[in-house]
Amino acid sequence: MRILHTMLRVGNLDASIAFYTEILGMRLLRRKDYPEGKFTLAFVGYDDESKAAAIELTHNWGVESYDRGTGYGHIALEVPDAYAACAEIKQRGGNVSREAGPMKGGTTVIAFVDDPDGYKIELIERRQ
Repeated sequence: MRILHTMLRVGNLDASIAFYTEILGMRLLRRKDYPEGKFTLAFVGYDDESKAAAIELTHNWGVESYDRGTGYGHIALEVPDAYAACAEIKQRGGNVSREAGPMKGGTTVIAFVDDPDGYKIELIERRQ
């Protein structure tokens, strides 16, 4: 078994695709409208879905926002340098909600970025 994708419901599909592709550097892997179901699915990721997990962005037509509740945590991305990643994300117009630095009670360098719907994306600095 392997993880195929994580699904997020989004209010503005174009803004979400722009965030994940232009700010976080993913690629739009595929996108399809389902008129009978009144929704669109877009898959974004860093590699082909046969090789790596993706994020499924689900846009239900006519829904502009969702209550994320308290159960959602975050999606984690590995980065070589969390400080440089934050600077680049800010330069691209992204929102860094927690600057790079050691995690509370530890030494691993992390940061958090918010996507257009407020979902948290954790950046974890890869250890050499």
